[in-house]
Amino acid sequence: MPAPLARPAERVLIRPRHRFAAACAALIVLIALGAATLLTLRPPTPLTAQAPPGEFSAARAYAHAEVVAARTHPAGSAANDEVRSHLERELRALGLEVQTQETVGAEAGHLSGAAAGATLAQVRNVVARLPGTDPTGRVFLVAHYDSVQVGPGGNDDAAGTAALLEVARALTAGPAPRNDIVFVLTDAEEACLCGAQAFAAEHPLAAEGGVVLNLEARGSTGPVIMFQTSERNAALVDVFGKAAAHPLGTSFAVEIYRLLPNDTDFTAFLDNGFAGLNSAYIDGAAIYHTPLDTAESLDRGSLQHHGANALGLAREFGRTDLTRLDAGGDATYFPVLGSLVSYPGAATWPLAALALLTVAALGWLARRQGRTAWSRLAAGFGLTLVPLVAAPVAAQLLWAAIVAIRPGYATLLDPYRPVWYRLAVVALAATILLIWYALLRRRVGPAALAIGGLGWLAIIGLVLAAVTPGGAYLAVLPALAGALAGLVALRLKPDGFGGVLAVTAATAVTLLLLVPTIVLLFPALGMKQGGVAALFAVLLGLAALPVLDLLFPAPGGARGLVALRDRRLGAVPALVAGLATVAFLTTGLAVDRFDADHPVPTHLLYALDTDDGSAHWLSRETDPQPWTARHVDGSAWPQDRFPGLGGLTLQGGPAQAAGLPAPKLTTLADTTAGDVRTLRVRLEPQRTVRLTTLHVSTGNAAVLRATVAGRPVEGTTEPVEGWGFGVVFHAPPAEGVEIELVLRADGPVTLRAMDASDGLTGLPGFQPRPAGVGVVGSHSSEMVAVARTYRL
Repeated sequence: MPAPLARPAERVLIRPRHRFAAACAALIVLIALGAATLLTLRPPTPLTAQAPPGEFSAARAYAHAEVVAARTHPAGSAANDEVRSHLERELRALGLEVQTQETVGAEAGHLSGAAAGATLAQVRNVVARLPGTDPTGRVFLVAHYDSVQVGPGGNDDAAGTAALLEVARALTAGPAPRNDIVFVLTDAEEACLCGAQAFAAEHPLAAEGGVVLNLEARGSTGPVIMFQTSERNAALVDVFGKAAAHPLGTSFAVEIYRLLPNDTDFTAFLDNGFAGLNSAYIDGAAIYHTPLDTAESLDRGSLQHHGANALGLAREFGRTDLTRLDAGGDATYFPVLGSLVSYPGAATWPLAALALLTVAALGWLARRQGRTAWSRLAAGFGLTLVPLVAAPVAAQLLWAAIVAIRPGYATLLDPYRPVWYRLAVVALAATILLIWYALLRRRVGPAALAIGGLGWLAIIGLVLAAVTPGGAYLAVLPALAGALAGLVALRLKPDGFGGVLAVTAATAVTLLLLVPTIVLLFPALGMKQGGVAALFAVLLGLAALPVLDLLFPAPGGARGLVALRDRRLGAVPALVAGLATVAFLTTGLAVDRFDADHPVPTHLLYALDTDDGSAHWLSRETDPQPWTARHVDGSAWPQDRFPGLGGLTLQGGPAQAAGLPAPKLTTLADTTAGDVRTLRVRLEPQRTVRLTTLHVSTGNAAVLRATVAGRPVEGTTEPVEGWGFGVVFHAPPAEGVEIELVLRADGPVTLRAMDASDGLTGLPGFQPRPAGVGVVGSHSSEMVAVARTYRL
């Protein structure tokens, strides 16, 4: 049975004499601090071409981006050859030692997204060295110069490539560094990370390892975030915080990224024992891997951020004794008003335990002073689960409703103009929290609810310490700050402003920690996972409950009309937040409409089986857009005939057969020793293609080992039904690829050869996209796959 209501004055942590004035003062301080925080999360102002020679200029770098992203240039294409020639000329003009590493790079078991199998590529990496005066090691600046097959890669990764050219110019304009600086512009990143793998594993300059700075982009705008590090990153983070022009990164992002299956070129360097930092800007992701990823879409501020950070880090690592770069352990770090705050990861568990004990002490002291009761504390703690669960769920349901209204959002990483939707999610979380608080405030008490919220922050901090230690600060520090502020408030004069100052300071700490996290989570995860940002918005609100309470009428035992008035006034904050949610949502729907400049994304590919002349239109869209539905009707397609597509779940539709040749498979040698058969074949495309594949049927054959282009490889990790070993080769040379299979077989061996080019225009029955219909970012978009079966 709940304890009887305490006296009004005993149910709050703070009770300033002039409640409205205290609320206004606290809100002004917090709003100003929040605005200042948001300003520090914006990219810097880009410098013009007239900037001093030793500084990074986005204008100078952008001129290179225009050349690199002049047209689509996937690995192996003539356009990619032109880009590589430009890079070589520019780097040689700076007096650097330039070479092209031409080899076959492999990433066994990699799933490219377009085909399943052991993945290889013919790669041509551009490598340039700025010799050091007294090297203690090497610093590698890395970006990839190839693009996806459907877009010119103005951001991904012409921005990184152009930034490194400008960094190289700035470095050569000044004194020579102590350590070697090596610029590595990799090939075939989009295909399989094969260029980076080939350099990191084989190039002589990479033999002794070093420090890697990788530049990437997954969007068109936003600040550059240092989102990934090597293990034991404390020393690296220390250099980053001191030397980066605008350091922005969080250990929480690093922890999350380590749990995800995502890869960049940085992965290949980590796999080969390098240390380093990985950075990217990630907002504006709607254009990622699409034809809209042009140089014109590149935010010059983001480019300035990329290059200025890279230049500062190159100079600092360039003069550091890398042999004394103490790795230490992992650091916990986060941005605060443009600076990077860090502390040793070893402090994670002690801080988490201290936060929990401090919250417990606050509950004990509040109970001892008569501000609450144990039953109320238990109720406050238990009922805090309501907004913690309801807000993320409501955010996900909101997005589902938006997608129902705009089905085209389903295939986008994020809407083209997502800001209003993001604001709607935050306002929705605030609405739920404020409704919850208004309903329970009088019955449970402000003190119990505030302490219950801090209790959950402490518990979540412990969970994060166990699962993602680098992210524990997001809950631990707010819980600790809030509990300490509560203890201070309980010791001060009950009707003074000291308590207000204490809880406002604690809320400020939480705001500084969580606002950047909420802002960066939206582009990182997209609106599809907006519930995560909503959860952190609720955590911010829970930590701010003592300040939010000032917006409500003073608690008391009023009756009649006074009580009715107080209840109505208590509903005002939730009503305002609810109206804001509706306003933001309707504005988002009005502003972010599909049009010629912001087309609805569609996915389509063409598959031709030359065995019987059958052809199919295929799409990844589960609910095809109207234009896609002109080609696919949901009919079945012979998935087992196209193992090179990797078992994708696709909608099918009949298509007219095009007169396209299948890849040619020629037997070069065929020997048998006992029950082991060795086949050496040449897989040769008969047209210009981006990739070619070969798969072996599991019907009566088992591949023991294989060699592709002279490299031992492993088989596919995700076999398609009926097919076992598979190999995918990107950018195959005109003369084809030699493959040796050592296998056990009972009778003839069945092999399926496929190759893939890009571009559907000109195929029989293809209906061009009208204005307002675009191409989704996918490695299989616009693919033309041609396959044939061989029995040897």
